[in-house]
Order: sequence, then C-alpha cells, then structure tokens
Amino acid sequence: MSVVYILLGLVLLVFGGDFLVKASVGLSFKLSISKMVIGMTVVSFATSAPELLVSLQAALDGLPAIAINNVIGSNIANIGLVLGITALIGPIVVSKDFYKLNWPAMMFFSLLIYSFLKNDSLLSQNEGFILVSVLILFLVYLIKTAKNTAANDEVDDALAEVGYAKISLWLLLGGLALYFGSKWLVEGATELAEKVGVSEGVISITMIAIGTSVPELSASVIAALKGEKAISLGNLIGSNIFNIASVLGLTAIIKEIPVTEPQILTNDIFWMLGFTAIILPLVFVPKKFVFSRYKGGLLFLGYLTFIYLVLS
Repeated sequence: MSVVYILLGLVLLVFGGDFLVKASVGLSFKLSISKMVIGMTVVSFATSAPELLVSLQAALDGLPAIAINNVIGSNIANIGLVLGITALIGPIVVSKDFYKLNWPAMMFFSLLIYSFLKNDSLLSQNEGFILVSVLILFLVYLIKTAKNTAANDEVDDALAEVGYAKISLWLLLGGLALYFGSKWLVEGATELAEKVGVSEGVISITMIAIGTSVPELSASVIAALKGEKAISLGNLIGSNIFNIASVLGLTAIIKEIPVTEPQILTNDIFWMLGFTAIILPLVFVPKKFVFSRYKGGLLFLGYLTFIYLVLS
C-alpha cells in the first residue's frame, strides 16, 4: 500500500498544483495585477505549493528529514534532471541576467540555508522569517527593475476571461488535492522507508523529489520537443529560490525543523550546493551562454551518479 499511497499522492500533487496555478493567475487578472508580476510572483509561488504542502505535512508529522530533503532533492532534480534532459533534447540559450542576478541569488539562498542548518542543526522560526523576508525583498527588487517586456510567456492570457465561480472551484479542488496528496505521499514514503530499511531522508531526496519535479520536467520537455527556444533557465532558478525561501521558510515559521539525519549536512546539502555552483562555469564553457547537449548530458550523468550513491 505504501507505493500506492506514493503514486496517488504524486498524482494529486500534480493536479492540485495545476489547479492552484490556474486559479491564482485567474484571480490575479481579476485584481488587475500585471502579467509580468503574475509571472514573477504568483506563478512561482503556486508552482512551489506541492513542495510546501509536503514539507509542512512532514514537519507536522514529526518527520523533519522529509521536510528538508524534499526541498534539497527537488533543487538537485531541477538542475540535474530537468535542465539536463531538456538540454539533451535541444540547446538552451542563456541570457546575461543569469550571471548578473539569477544565479547569484540562487547561490546566496543555497548558502544561507546551509549556514542556518549547519549553525545548530535547526531551522528556527526566526530563520524562517529571515528567509521569507529576504525573498520578499528580492521579489520587490525584481519587479522594480524589470522592464515591461519581461512579461512571463508562461502566463496564459485566456485565464483573464475565467469567472469567479470557476476560480473558486479550482481553488477548492487544488486545495483538497494538495492536502490529501501531501498527506498520502508522506505516509507512503514513511511506510516504504520502513519496509526497505532506508531512512525517510533517502526516500524524500530521491522518489519524492523526483515526483515533485515532474511538472517542471514535463513542461520543459514538451517545450523542447516543440522547438520553443524560450525555455527559461530563470524559471528553474526561480523555482529553486522559492523552494528554499518560501517552502522551508514558511514551514519553519509554522514549526521549527531540526536536522535528524546526519547525511543531510554531511552529504545531501553539498550535492545541492555542487549542482547550484556547477552551472555557472558551464555557461561560460564554449559555446558561451548556451546549454548544449553535451552540457545537458554532464548534468544528467551527474544526477544519475547522485541517485546511485544515495541508494547504494
């Protein structure tokens, strides 16, 4: 039954996240929020909702390893799995904003969460407030400095015509799906960890992390197969930033998260920092500002190596 719970949980999280994104964007249009701001804030937060619910559910259930490694594993998967496979399908052009703002911000948040956890093996409520506060400042800076042409192409204009009744229904369905999906996923992961004799941290950094990265993977692969060149590395970086700052930040505000499994600080988080760091030099290796197939292959091979070492 543990595998069934995990699969059902993942399916509900995917559908729940999709409903929440649509409802959030539709409601934002009703409130006359610009498309650019919707893309930078509303969509980014809504797409992190599955990770948020999983981490919060795990923390409340007394399973902090899942709460932390869900985010660490998801961030690793976004770079090694999603970016790697997408680049294997077709080269990705990287804008100069990558090294001027996006990558430094992602590296900063990654090092910040490491320092908080390393300090006393605890992500405290105060540290959660710091993460969320810095994220808000970062978003305000993005919005103020962005040009109108920076509107997010992933925001569906058709959602501006959706009525309040459908938005309410999507919010209800999305909320229920995310609640039960996160609950069943955490329960299934816990049972599976006990049956196969591994820790919750191992299950969460592999199976759960891959599952919560499926929406990003499917969207990127479909776009690549269609030959769309507007696949944005910034979107994946934004997802990683939100995973750390909003998911762990908000979870810690509600319930402090202790580090209960040593490998989180001795192994797992260094893999996240490594994947975060490596994409900067890869951008400048010829061909510059292009994630070519061989670069994607290196990332994907690195991710397979990470999964092998975690499970071995």
